[in-house]
Amino acid sequence: MSAIPRDQWYVAAYGSEIGPELFSRTICGEPILFWRTRDGSVTAMADRCVHRRFPLSQAPSRLVDDQVVCGYHGFTYGVDGKCVAVPGQTRVPRTARLTRYPLVEQDSFVWVFIGDPAKADAAQIPRAPWLDSPGYTTVRGMEPLKARYSLLVDNLLDLSHETYLHGGYIGTPEVAETPITTEVDEEAGVVYVSRHMADAACPPFYAKSTGLEGRITRWQDIEYTPPCLYKLHSRIAPVGSVPNPDGSDPDAFHVEVVYAITPETEHSTHDFWAVARDFALDDEGVSAFLAENNRTVVLQDVEALDVLERVIATEPDGYQELSINIDTGGLAARRMLQRMAAS
Repeated sequence: MSAIPRDQWYVAAYGSEIGPELFSRTICGEPILFWRTRDGSVTAMADRCVHRRFPLSQAPSRLVDDQVVCGYHGFTYGVDGKCVAVPGQTRVPRTARLTRYPLVEQDSFVWVFIGDPAKADAAQIPRAPWLDSPGYTTVRGMEPLKARYSLLVDNLLDLSHETYLHGGYIGTPEVAETPITTEVDEEAGVVYVSRHMADAACPPFYAKSTGLEGRITRWQDIEYTPPCLYKLHSRIAPVGSVPNPDGSDPDAFHVEVVYAITPETEHSTHDFWAVARDFALDDEGVSAFLAENNRTVVLQDVEALDVLERVIATEPDGYQELSINIDTGGLAARRMLQRMAAS
């Protein structure tokens, strides 16, 4: 049985990645063809010609007036996936139609539904409104991960690894030393993990972007909606600062770190990351610093998880794994993902 849940929404791309050219990405083992049509919408369909399975994203396949012409034998498809022309005959076979994928463009992401299209409910897509909000400035990227998606879920739900893997960037001793609280909303399908540090060192990632120095109050509130969307609500403020009773928080800097965790195959993952901030909105230097440093942090995770994937792939069946208190959020997420995959 596949470990990848189906009948689920997954991020396939950033909207900015898709233009009026053929674009392909494999999602959950399925090669999908995208392009932005002349009316500005995005279409998604199987990246395989129905005739001899030639990838429609592969040159010399081409896009002509919102129709895809297969570069192998010339089968031509419209935006609805229906074949409109075949070589050597005027009759188009009734079954000559590409699989289309339900698609929603939202919060700068392009989401596709993998599974039974009849079950695709766009209302179930979790939101990340900061990513295209005028009150925030966002930097973003995507890194390929040669490891199963569940390893990235484990990684992001246990941020104690920041102390050891990301020292000099976002890690300080307090992250590993501070206990977490974990809540699981089974009905909503969300795992919450929080770590509030009242008096912590300010790591370079935040010192250089906010201007704060010395000791800070640092909150990390994680909200993970399986299988795909992870949100880290990060609050950075002077020691002793707390939000006002009405919810306003003028003394703090807020950073929304968003990951879309999308399986490419059973053993590879698209690691989409975005960092949105509510300060220094027009400061290109801060944007460049955060983009470079967050990508460095992501690549440190990628390197570690690629190694871990190779280790797991070669270990014997039944190898025992030890879990401790910091793993409660990750273990809850594993159980949710296992139920999703089984159903």
